[in-house]
Amino acid sequence: MGLLDRGETRVALFVDGPNLLREEFDVDLDDLRAVAADHGQPALTRLYLDEHASPSLVRAAESRGFEAVTTSGDVDVRLAVDLTRVAVTDGADVVVVASRDADFKPAVEAANAAGVRTVAVAPGAHGRSDALRNAAAESLTLGE
Repeated sequence: MGLLDRGETRVALFVDGPNLLREEFDVDLDDLRAVAADHGQPALTRLYLDEHASPSLVRAAESRGFEAVTTSGDVDVRLAVDLTRVAVTDGADVVVVASRDADFKPAVEAANAAGVRTVAVAPGAHGRSDALRNAAAESLTLGE
Protein backbone atom coordinates (compact mmCIF):
# COMPACT_ATOMS: atom_id res chain seq x y z
CA MET A 1 0.00 0.00 0.00
CA GLY A 2 1.21 3.48 -0.77
CA LEU A 3 1.74 6.29 1.64
CA LEU A 4 -1.36 8.38 2.22
CA ASP A 5 -1.99 11.67 3.95
CA ARG A 6 -3.13 11.36 7.54
CA GLY A 7 -6.87 11.22 7.81
CA GLU A 8 -7.41 10.16 4.20
CA THR A 9 -9.81 7.24 3.76
CA ARG A 10 -7.94 4.18 2.46
CA VAL A 11 -9.86 2.00 0.03
CA ALA A 12 -9.00 -1.56 -0.97
CA LEU A 13 -10.64 -2.83 -4.15
CA PHE A 14 -10.94 -6.58 -4.75
CA VAL A 15 -12.21 -7.68 -8.18
CA ASP A 16 -13.36 -11.24 -8.88
CA GLY A 17 -12.17 -11.43 -12.49
CA PRO A 18 -13.67 -14.77 -13.56
CA ASN A 19 -17.10 -13.73 -12.26
CA LEU A 20 -17.12 -10.17 -13.63
CA LEU A 21 -15.02 -10.07 -16.77
CA ARG A 22 -17.53 -11.87 -18.93
CA GLU A 23 -18.93 -10.73 -22.23
CA GLU A 24 -22.49 -10.63 -20.89
CA PHE A 25 -21.58 -8.05 -18.23
CA ASP A 26 -19.28 -5.67 -20.17
CA VAL A 27 -17.49 -4.52 -16.99
CA ASP A 28 -14.89 -1.79 -17.42
CA LEU A 29 -11.97 -1.90 -14.99
CA ASP A 30 -11.77 1.90 -15.09
CA ASP A 31 -15.38 2.05 -13.82
CA LEU A 32 -14.45 -0.19 -10.89
CA ARG A 33 -11.48 2.03 -10.01
CA ALA A 34 -13.82 5.03 -10.13
CA VAL A 35 -16.20 3.32 -7.69
CA ALA A 36 -13.30 2.77 -5.30
CA ALA A 37 -12.14 6.37 -5.71
CA ASP A 38 -15.65 7.58 -4.86
CA HIS A 39 -15.11 6.10 -1.38
CA GLY A 40 -11.63 7.49 -0.73
CA GLN A 41 -8.04 7.04 -1.84
CA PRO A 42 -7.45 3.69 -3.56
CA ALA A 43 -4.62 2.15 -1.54
CA LEU A 44 -4.91 -1.33 -3.00
CA THR A 45 -6.50 -2.43 -6.28
CA ARG A 46 -6.37 -6.13 -7.06
CA LEU A 47 -7.82 -8.13 -9.90
CA TYR A 48 -7.98 -11.85 -9.20
CA LEU A 49 -7.64 -14.14 -12.22
CA ASP A 50 -7.36 -17.86 -12.78
CA GLU A 51 -4.59 -19.60 -14.72
CA HIS A 52 -6.60 -19.31 -17.94
CA ALA A 53 -6.33 -15.50 -18.03
CA SER A 54 -4.64 -14.25 -21.15
CA PRO A 55 -1.39 -12.30 -20.90
CA SER A 56 -3.14 -9.41 -22.68
CA LEU A 57 -5.77 -9.26 -19.91
CA VAL A 58 -3.03 -9.17 -17.27
CA ARG A 59 -1.24 -6.36 -19.15
CA ALA A 60 -4.49 -4.41 -19.58
CA ALA A 61 -5.24 -4.70 -15.85
CA GLU A 62 -1.74 -3.62 -14.87
CA SER A 63 -1.88 -0.65 -17.26
CA ARG A 64 -5.02 0.49 -15.41
CA GLY A 65 -3.26 0.34 -12.06
CA PHE A 66 -4.42 -3.07 -10.89
CA GLU A 67 -2.25 -5.67 -9.27
CA ALA A 68 -3.10 -8.86 -11.15
CA VAL A 69 -3.19 -11.87 -8.82
CA THR A 70 -3.25 -15.12 -10.76
CA THR A 71 -4.19 -18.32 -8.97
CA SER A 72 -4.46 -21.93 -10.03
CA GLY A 73 -8.10 -22.91 -10.08
CA ASP A 74 -10.82 -20.93 -8.33
CA VAL A 75 -9.87 -17.42 -7.17
CA ASP A 76 -12.47 -17.26 -4.39
CA VAL A 77 -10.32 -18.54 -1.53
CA ARG A 78 -7.37 -16.25 -2.30
CA LEU A 79 -9.59 -13.18 -2.68
CA ALA A 80 -11.54 -13.93 0.52
CA VAL A 81 -8.36 -14.51 2.53
CA ASP A 82 -6.74 -11.32 1.21
CA LEU A 83 -9.87 -9.24 1.85
CA THR A 84 -10.12 -10.57 5.40
CA ARG A 85 -6.42 -9.98 6.05
CA VAL A 86 -6.61 -6.38 4.87
CA ALA A 87 -9.70 -5.76 7.00
CA VAL A 88 -8.38 -7.23 10.25
CA THR A 89 -4.87 -5.77 9.97
CA ASP A 90 -6.10 -2.21 9.53
CA GLY A 91 -4.98 -2.19 5.92
CA ALA A 92 -7.98 -0.19 4.73
CA ASP A 93 -10.87 1.89 6.00
CA VAL A 94 -13.19 0.70 3.22
CA VAL A 95 -13.15 -2.55 1.27
CA VAL A 96 -14.91 -2.76 -2.06
CA VAL A 97 -15.56 -6.22 -3.45
CA ALA A 98 -16.69 -6.48 -7.04
CA SER A 99 -18.30 -9.84 -7.62
CA ARG A 100 -21.57 -11.65 -8.14
CA ASP A 101 -20.56 -14.48 -5.85
CA ALA A 102 -22.16 -15.08 -2.44
CA ASP A 103 -18.99 -16.97 -1.39
CA PHE A 104 -17.51 -13.64 -0.27
CA LYS A 105 -20.27 -13.01 2.28
CA PRO A 106 -18.20 -14.37 5.23
CA ALA A 107 -15.21 -12.18 4.29
CA VAL A 108 -17.47 -9.12 4.06
CA GLU A 109 -18.98 -9.99 7.43
CA ALA A 110 -15.48 -10.30 8.93
CA ALA A 111 -14.61 -6.85 7.55
CA ASN A 112 -17.80 -5.42 9.04
CA ALA A 113 -16.92 -6.96 12.41
CA ALA A 114 -13.46 -5.38 12.22
CA GLY A 115 -15.06 -1.95 11.79
CA VAL A 116 -14.20 -1.62 8.12
CA ARG A 117 -16.85 -0.14 5.85
CA THR A 118 -17.87 -2.60 3.14
CA VAL A 119 -19.18 -2.03 -0.37
CA ALA A 120 -20.42 -4.77 -2.71
CA VAL A 121 -20.41 -4.02 -6.44
CA ALA A 122 -22.45 -6.16 -8.86
CA PRO A 123 -21.97 -6.20 -12.63
CA GLY A 124 -25.69 -5.82 -13.34
CA ALA A 125 -29.09 -6.61 -11.89
CA HIS A 126 -29.07 -10.12 -13.41
CA GLY A 127 -25.58 -10.74 -11.96
CA ARG A 128 -26.22 -9.54 -8.44
CA SER A 129 -25.84 -11.70 -5.33
CA ASP A 130 -28.50 -10.72 -2.82
CA ALA A 131 -26.53 -12.42 -0.01
CA LEU A 132 -23.40 -10.40 -0.77
CA ARG A 133 -25.39 -7.20 -1.23
CA ASN A 134 -27.18 -7.68 2.09
CA ALA A 135 -23.93 -8.45 3.96
CA ALA A 136 -22.24 -5.23 2.82
CA ALA A 137 -22.85 -1.86 4.43
CA GLU A 138 -23.42 -0.43 0.96
CA SER A 139 -24.09 -1.97 -2.41
CA LEU A 140 -24.31 -0.75 -5.94
CA THR A 141 -25.00 -2.23 -9.30
CA LEU A 142 -23.03 -1.05 -12.33
CA GLY A 143 -25.22 0.59 -14.93
CA GLU A 144 -27.95 1.61 -12.50
